[in-house]
Amino acid sequence: MGTKVHTCAHQGCRKLIPFADRYCSQHVELHPRETKQFDKTYNVKRNRDTKIKERIAFYNTKQWKQLRKQVIERDNGLDQYALRDGLIVPGKLVDHIVPIEFAPELKDDISNLVLTSMASHKAKTEWEQEHYGTGKSNTINKQAVPIKDIKYIPIKFNELKTI
Repeated sequence: MGTKVHTCAHQGCRKLIPFADRYCSQHVELHPRETKQFDKTYNVKRNRDTKIKERIAFYNTKQWKQLRKQVIERDNGLDQYALRDGLIVPGKLVDHIVPIEFAPELKDDISNLVLTSMASHKAKTEWEQEHYGTGKSNTINKQAVPIKDIKYIPIKFNELKTI
């Protein structure tokens, strides 16, 4: 059996690299924070928090892998936030429209899932942190109104910086 490989995490790059690496040699310098050591430290911190550990475990289940495959097929491999703004951009990530951290009951609801690119996902995550209070060092805003339709999420793909 050969060495495991995957595509470079830089948006649009399709170069195959060893599984242990995140970026190819051409793009690694564009992502200085995202070194192996940074990833290792980050993952150790995440694994110490029981709630986070449980959420992460969901992404390794057969159920999630099947849902992910269905969403990729349903969304034709395209970033739905970009498509909403009239742009054709390949998607790589399946995202929870209403984050699990805010609404865990929606974690396996396919209508709460959408295909997105790294750039859209980054912008949406930043918006979620403000709207829902999700993320590191934040407190969940229980009064936040869950926005279940992506056309009402106030991010615009054409205003995003490419990662």
